[in-house]
Amino acid sequence: MEEAVSGAELAGLRVLVIDDSKTIRRTAEMLLKKEGCDVVTAVDGFEALAKISDHRPQIIFVDIMMPRLDGYQTCALIKNNATYRATPVIMLSSKDGLFDKARGRVVGSEEYLTKPFTREELLGAIRRHAVVR
Repeated sequence: MEEAVSGAELAGLRVLVIDDSKTIRRTAEMLLKKEGCDVVTAVDGFEALAKISDHRPQIIFVDIMMPRLDGYQTCALIKNNATYRATPVIMLSSKDGLFDKARGRVVGSEEYLTKPFTREELLGAIRRHAVVR
């Protein structure tokens, strides 16, 4: 069994959550803030790209199905930028298909979480991929 994360472990970690669902954004934000993370949210890829340069998140969670700029396109743009290439990107989707997971890997995402995600899944992804100081 995975050991519980103390709030201090993730304190100050900058996290960006990109999802067009207000419910998902609020849920992730609430869970992460409870752990001491500094959370910024965006409703789509365009809003996210502006916030990435302003806030320099240490890990990014991005929904796949979004209007204007989907999660795959957003991830590809992040990974094609030398400044943000090393920032871990975790894809979020209500689909659990092999094709979706493979496509996420192709554009450079580190992991794929299926919605609805649990607190443990969210924190586990952060533990595996974010540089926690």
